[in-house]
Amino acid sequence: MKIEQGVNRRPPVAPPSPGRQSAALLCFLAVSHGVSFVASLAIIGNADGWYAAAEKAPWTPPGWAFGAVWTVLYTTMAVAAWLVWRRGTGLRSGRGRGAMTVYVILLLVNLAWAPLFFGMYPMAGGAALWLALLLIAVHAVAAAVTVVRFGLISRAAGLLMLPYVSWIVFSLSLNAYAAASN
Repeated sequence: MKIEQGVNRRPPVAPPSPGRQSAALLCFLAVSHGVSFVASLAIIGNADGWYAAAEKAPWTPPGWAFGAVWTVLYTTMAVAAWLVWRRGTGLRSGRGRGAMTVYVILLLVNLAWAPLFFGMYPMAGGAALWLALLLIAVHAVAAAVTVVRFGLISRAAGLLMLPYVSWIVFSLSLNAYAAASN
């Protein structure tokens, strides 16, 4: 008698129906762009105020570029999360739960950065920029972990998150310059 160890005896999970997949994608997009909207409130309220007069890094892109890039990034993040969910592991497996937990942490850290950087500066001055720098460093780590966790479940999902990591590291450089110069 042959003993099979480590073999997963669970039947394969059937993929969700097309209607459920569409609904889930719309939900992921709504959550992602909802985070974007809430975070943008702090930016819009201060972009023409203290930030307009602040010392910025010479490599800072024009203001319109931020909105365009973030729109693409929030969309690709949502699609990546949807791909992980769709893969069938979703929240049913430890790997899927772990990936989605890191993704939720990523969204929360993302949501917290703009109010700290833009909104707290008028009250806390340079200290807010340094705290935002610490938070964006955590953000970069969370984004990198998300790439790895997503990539283990869906290679496409991991790859879709790479531009996000790149933009966060770029944004970290802008935050560091602002903290050191203002």
